[in-house]
Amino acid sequence: MAAPGNRGVPEWERKTRVFLCIFGFVLSIYALHVELSRERDPDYRAMCDLAESVSCSKVFTSRWGRGFGLVQFFVGKDSVLNQPNSILGIIFYTLQLALGLSVSKRAAVFLVLSSWVSVAGSIYLASVLVLVLGDFCMVCVSTYVINFALLFTNLKRRRGLEGAKHKSA
Repeated sequence: MAAPGNRGVPEWERKTRVFLCIFGFVLSIYALHVELSRERDPDYRAMCDLAESVSCSKVFTSRWGRGFGLVQFFVGKDSVLNQPNSILGIIFYTLQLALGLSVSKRAAVFLVLSSWVSVAGSIYLASVLVLVLGDFCMVCVSTYVINFALLFTNLKRRRGLEGAKHKSA
């Protein structure tokens, strides 16, 4: 484990980040697979479709499954900018993993800010899931938990860098 004053990333953080980002990335790839499979075959049944009210494919193919249900109002439903939320997840988890390798203050600020955005998106989509769709999506809820855990990890990183700066001053 790296010492607090060391320029390296603590072992717990590295392992946690790798696990969370890979798990989030895999879930995002699976979500994209389910959405594309369902678009090709309306009778497709995903492993996460357990009941009428426990269905991830129902959520992924809803209007909120693309661009958070909001982008279509600005650029149109069929715009190239109105991508599946899972594409945004793939990008987010890739950036979190890559930037997590850097111990720079700038990277830490971006990690925290992007995590806050992902948590805000998670809260918004969880609200839609419960209040609008009346559904439970195991894949969605898992990504919400991952996003909160990444925020916690990133806040610890930021605090650790600030603490190291104050000790060296």
